[in-house]
Amino acid sequence: MPEPVIILPEGTHEPADGEIIKLALLAVGGQGGGVLGDWIVDAAERSGYLAQSTSVAGVAQRTGATIYYIEMCRDTGRRPVFALSPAQGDVDILVAAELMEAGRAIMRGFVTPDRTTLIASSHRIAAVSEKIEPGDGRASSPKVLAAAEAASKRFVTFDMERIAVQAGSVISASLLGALAGSGALPFPRESYEAAIGAGGRGVKQSLAAFAGAYERAGGEASVPPHGSGPGGLPDQGKAHLTPSSATAADSASSTEMSAPPVLRTPLPGPSPRKDGEKGAVVAPAASSASLKVSETRDTASLSPSLRGEDGGSQVRGGANPTEFGVSGPASQLAGWKTLTARISALPEPVRDMAARGLKKVVDYQDLAYGGEYLDRLARAVALDSPTHNYALSVAAAKHLANAMCYDDMIRVADLKTRSTRAARVRREVGVRDENVLRVTEYFHPRIEEFCGTMPAGLGRYIEARPKFSAWLDRRINRGRHVRTDGFAGFATLWIIGGLRRWRRKLLRHAVETEHLERWYALALDHVATDYALAVEILECRRLIKGYSDTHARAQSKFERVLSGLDLVKGRTDAADWIRRLREAALKDEKGDMLDGALKTVASLGQ
Repeated sequence: MPEPVIILPEGTHEPADGEIIKLALLAVGGQGGGVLGDWIVDAAERSGYLAQSTSVAGVAQRTGATIYYIEMCRDTGRRPVFALSPAQGDVDILVAAELMEAGRAIMRGFVTPDRTTLIASSHRIAAVSEKIEPGDGRASSPKVLAAAEAASKRFVTFDMERIAVQAGSVISASLLGALAGSGALPFPRESYEAAIGAGGRGVKQSLAAFAGAYERAGGEASVPPHGSGPGGLPDQGKAHLTPSSATAADSASSTEMSAPPVLRTPLPGPSPRKDGEKGAVVAPAASSASLKVSETRDTASLSPSLRGEDGGSQVRGGANPTEFGVSGPASQLAGWKTLTARISALPEPVRDMAARGLKKVVDYQDLAYGGEYLDRLARAVALDSPTHNYALSVAAAKHLANAMCYDDMIRVADLKTRSTRAARVRREVGVRDENVLRVTEYFHPRIEEFCGTMPAGLGRYIEARPKFSAWLDRRINRGRHVRTDGFAGFATLWIIGGLRRWRRKLLRHAVETEHLERWYALALDHVATDYALAVEILECRRLIKGYSDTHARAQSKFERVLSGLDLVKGRTDAADWIRRLREAALKDEKGDMLDGALKTVASLGQ
């Protein structure tokens, strides 16, 4: 009886007898790293190999991935001696469940250009260090891709998370498919599939994700034109990029689920085979007569019906700069058209940002609030000119909208009770129609938030009496868990969200409006003497964000940055110094960098 023919991916390296293959896998909680390690060991044993798997847990989720380490060699009858953990410069294959984990592996010395095959998903999950930075703390994906290409002998990457989600599985299955399709291990496809089948749970979905990644990793990516890849990555003859973005996370909102991008190093030996093709609407919850505004360019996110309760007409598209679609009662639609007509009368460079700001403000409150937004914006436009390409007006359009849409208890409750949020939560959690989802919201209001939802006079009366405020704070200032999947909890938040129709009479609105007007007037007062400085003062509004304690800290930073204005006023580089102070404030949460920058500014006049 002839022996069965075992087909391996092209270019697969066959290790010599006794040669130990060393594989490290980096994954965090929820990515199935342990299951993936078991599958690899199972596939190795089915292929006549001995294997050992160990793991070193990370510090915590997103601050340290668990390292699963596997060593394996052909079973020659002699018991090998396997190591318990990976060593720098001594890893043959490294599998990373997320792009930045690949970067961390490179920094730790696990990836070497003369030896290591690096397999990593190109999608991103923001790390804690990226999230805690008050400004834009995102790491550069193109830089990591370039470093991975240079540091590894072979580099295979594409959005394995998307393939897994499309198949209804988790990323461990698509990571296994990429590993198998890359030919980095001398195991036939059947061994991997049998290992998945032996698990007994979610086999169909896991096999689908495995197959999609297997075909993707085994295919040959197209070469981009002009010898360079997206994001400015050079084509060094070692790796190829598809014309789509190197970081598929940036295009995750696309409604067309096309094949994920791939970056891979050609396998040695014969040319790889060709890769066949087989391989929020924001709807206010507070009023039935409110206007609903959405951007029609992302039609996949639109709800089935956007009509008002009175059966009012629905309009899609239009002549305004960002093609918003609106729906609601006829009277509301007429008011919306009046506001968009004012947008069309603005200078062309301002229209897009102004339209986006108007959409945000109207969604936040109502049409009248949108009129107030345009009235304030008109003050900046009147002082502006084409000479500066209306930079002042564009900055005002952006930051006025953010300032007018401050986060308060009403806003938080409104967002948490929108139908679009419920649908998004179910989608992200992966809840099936037959499942019951329990949602618990956490709130920790302080006396400041309580007084902010009171009528302005009453709120000030309470705040002016420290003993009474302290007595109330002891009863209010504690964490609360609210179940919004039940009637009582949802109704409580829905009622709080409905208070927005009275928002203009509340203390928080009075405080925010006063602060907004002082900041805006300060910026406009400098237009005539220092245009660039006026723009930078407007940009400082970036510092104010969040809710409760976060908002208080942000506002403190804002005031400290503007405190340096008197120290640099009149200097030719005043705008540059305010920009530096703002960037320092955005770099760290504690504000140590801002303190140092302020000391530098203070020394300028000495």
